[in-house]
Amino acid sequence: MRCIGAPIFRTRLARDVGCLLDLDPTVISWTCLPLVLSRRNRHHVPDFSVTRPEGASLVDAKPTFGKRTALDWVGEAAQSLGYQYETRQEAELRGSVRLENARDLLQYAAYRPSLGDRVRILTVLEECGSLPLSSCLQAIRSGHDAIAVIASLALQRFIEIELDEARIGPGTIISRFRG
Repeated sequence: MRCIGAPIFRTRLARDVGCLLDLDPTVISWTCLPLVLSRRNRHHVPDFSVTRPEGASLVDAKPTFGKRTALDWVGEAAQSLGYQYETRQEAELRGSVRLENARDLLQYAAYRPSLGDRVRILTVLEECGSLPLSSCLQAIRSGHDAIAVIASLALQRFIEIELDEARIGPGTIISRFRG
């Protein structure tokens, strides 16, 4: 959703981090394999460049096992180019409810809800405040997949879905996007 350019991932872990970036309300945009960092005869391509209101950062997805290379210099190289440097550890993502919910929602990235459904959902949330998903589904009248409407509105940042408590279900809380 917020990827600029081709979404090219070196690993499944990097793809998972990309899924989370798409649902991070602080992320404006992100790019895969954005540039080459160099120091002396060493080179490294970070997995992502991420733009947030406070600035840009380079992000690497770090596997728990596998090839370990000494990249102590990467943070300094990133800072010399005006970027912050972050890593996302595989262990942090393992078993993540947020990641599972992100994967579920991103299946609907290409779906476009009707204007009527969008206005009805936003009106209900404006009048009633946060509601469970089951109540929001009742406001959708287009005859299309109601879950697709909700997922698309969340991905477009019209609404927020509670992603961290449990897998998305009837009791999941929906609210207007506060970004």
